[in-house]
Amino acid sequence: GGTDGSGGSGGSGTRGSTGPLPDPLDPLDQPPDSRDARLVPTREVAADPYLDPRNPEELQQMLDEGWGVEMSAAGEPVLDVFPGMGDPPAPGPSATLLSRFAHLADTQLADDESPARSALLDTPSISGGFRPQEHYECLILNAAVRTLNAVHAATPLEFVVLGGDNADSAQTNEVQWFLDIVDGAPVVHCDSGADDDLVPGPDNDPKDPFAPVGLDVPLKWVNGNHDVLVQGNFTIASRKSVAIGDTANGGTRDWSMPGGPVVTGTVVPDPERALLDRGPLMELVASLGDGHGVDDAAVAMGKSYYTFDAGDALRFVVLDTAAETGGAEGLIRQGDVDDFVRPALDQAAADGRYVVLVSHHAAGSLSDGGSFGGMAQPDALSQADWEAFLGEYDNVVMHLCGHSHLHRVRMVDPTGGNPYWEVTTAALADWPHQMRVVEIEDQDNGFLTVTGIALDFSTEGDTLSAEGRERGIADHTTAWVEPGDGELTDRNVRLWWAKP
Repeated sequence: GGTDGSGGSGGSGTRGSTGPLPDPLDPLDQPPDSRDARLVPTREVAADPYLDPRNPEELQQMLDEGWGVEMSAAGEPVLDVFPGMGDPPAPGPSATLLSRFAHLADTQLADDESPARSALLDTPSISGGFRPQEHYECLILNAAVRTLNAVHAATPLEFVVLGGDNADSAQTNEVQWFLDIVDGAPVVHCDSGADDDLVPGPDNDPKDPFAPVGLDVPLKWVNGNHDVLVQGNFTIASRKSVAIGDTANGGTRDWSMPGGPVVTGTVVPDPERALLDRGPLMELVASLGDGHGVDDAAVAMGKSYYTFDAGDALRFVVLDTAAETGGAEGLIRQGDVDDFVRPALDQAAADGRYVVLVSHHAAGSLSDGGSFGGMAQPDALSQADWEAFLGEYDNVVMHLCGHSHLHRVRMVDPTGGNPYWEVTTAALADWPHQMRVVEIEDQDNGFLTVTGIALDFSTEGDTLSAEGRERGIADHTTAWVEPGDGELTDRNVRLWWAKP
């Protein structure tokens, strides 16, 4: 973006901008509320994949034919989910809100011009290597932050906790862009390699510098596989030279050509694409803003394992399920359970606190680390191992997850153990491009409730994020990416949990 056509670094700052800095978007008057209205595509999903969004002409045809158009549909009330117990009881006289926060998962903010990419591997059955909205993702994240600020202004949030896969490919510039947007840096420039200006003039295309609004509440960092692996699958060591090199073999974008087609061959290199090992990643996250929850122990460990409290009753236990040994599936190792997770849960029990666990992967996405691109680890916990372990604790209320890009809710009831809820939030990167607002309440009647409300990001007065969402909807309706909205009982729900 910018006006002078100069090259330079791909980080935040004013590269290519010679005039005054742009102004941040104005605050929203009112946040969207999916209980009142729900955004849905106007077109049904195609029976078979239609056209190829990687081809600029075919993507434009999709948009011209209305595959990316959305409309407002009826809102969805909050449904009570009270498994095996009939109707929920009335609240007691002293029902209390324990915490209100937001869950933001799977932004997958991508340097779309990186030579480390594998856009040619994107297919309807293996999606994620390419997204037609990927170059708008910085602006979509900024719109999400603006929306969360409006939610907070209407009814306060304590914090926002991430769901992992914040960056797309473990690159320094991707992580820096993400944190600068949520921290409200003076200007962010989501461009790498050559200085691109897709539409002549400032502040009018996704490659121009912009002023982020910044999040008004604390942010808690969570690692996902894309934060520690190239394209979420491949080890840092295997791709370090590729990321900062000048040759793209797997397919990347070339914005010197109309529409930014996927190309291979020689690209403009950029040192700010350097890949981040886990230790330096934790150091970078901890060094910016308020540290985003990452404490000295997590930095020393090189993993996002840490705890924090909300109010007098809740403790959040953040887990790092990404496998630096490769592979997209989740990995929980017995050594980390022994060194961190069990002591953290034991301490929470001793302190009389209810526990919310937060990680990128849900239990059903755990493996031994030997999936595509990875290496099997002998001390990996299986889904059954993990669920049985958590079932040992009667104070675990919920495990909050991302990764699947799908709203999903299920009760986990291990044999001989204590039940808890597993709640997964859809991705900001893909349709429905939603977050969740979560409220945990003590109903003063023997139960806690977890209320989750799906949250769309607002595009009010924000043409560029609207263009991004249009492309994300088209990717979905033309059958290039699976739907992420889940079932009615996965979206706006109130989950009941019997207190011990």
